[in-house]
Amino acid sequence: MGTGGWIFLGIIVAAAVWAVTIYNGLVALRNRFKNAFAQIDVQLKRRYDLIPNLVEVAKGYIKHERETLEAVIKARNSAQSAAQAAAAAPGNPAAMQSLGAAEGALTGVLGRLFALAEAYPDLKANTNMLSLQEELSSTENKVAFSRQAFNDAVMEYNTKRESFPDTIFAGMFGFGPAELLAATESAEERKAPKVSF
Repeated sequence: MGTGGWIFLGIIVAAAVWAVTIYNGLVALRNRFKNAFAQIDVQLKRRYDLIPNLVEVAKGYIKHERETLEAVIKARNSAQSAAQAAAAAPGNPAAMQSLGAAEGALTGVLGRLFALAEAYPDLKANTNMLSLQEELSSTENKVAFSRQAFNDAVMEYNTKRESFPDTIFAGMFGFGPAELLAATESAEERKAPKVSF
C-alpha cells in the first residue's frame, strides 16, 4: 500500500473514531437524564405512598367532604399511572406532558384538601396530619430539586444532539429530542402573592 493508501486509511480511521466519540457522548447524556428521572421517580413514589395516609387521617374529621377525598385519591392514581409511563420512557414528550398535567391536577386537589383542613381545628392540630403534611412538603421540595437536575440533564442532551455535527449522528442513530418536565403548579400559583396592608 502506498502513501496515498495509508493517508486514506488514516482518514477513515479518524472519521470512525470521531463518529464513535459523538455516539458515545450522546449515549452518556441520554443515560444521565434517564438517571436524573429515576431520582424524580423515587420522590414521586414516596409522595404517592404518603397521600393515602393523609386521606385516611382526614377522613375521620371531614366525613361529609367525601368528594374532595375521592378527588385526591383519583388524582393520586392518575399521577401514579403517568409517572409509571414516564419512568418507562424518560424524556418522551407525550409521557412528560402527561406527567406534568397529572402532577398539576394532584397538586391542585391536595391544595383544596389542605385548605379544607384549615376549617377543622381538630384536624389541623392532629399530630399525624401535621407529620404527614411536613413529610409531603419535604418530598415536594425533593421533587422540585430532582426535576431541576433532570431538566438540566435534558437541556444538555438536547443541546448536544442539536449541535453540528452531532445532529447528523443523532438522526442516524435514533437519538430523538427529550422533553423537559414542567413545574406542576398552575399559572395562578406561580404569580407573586398579593400583599395588602
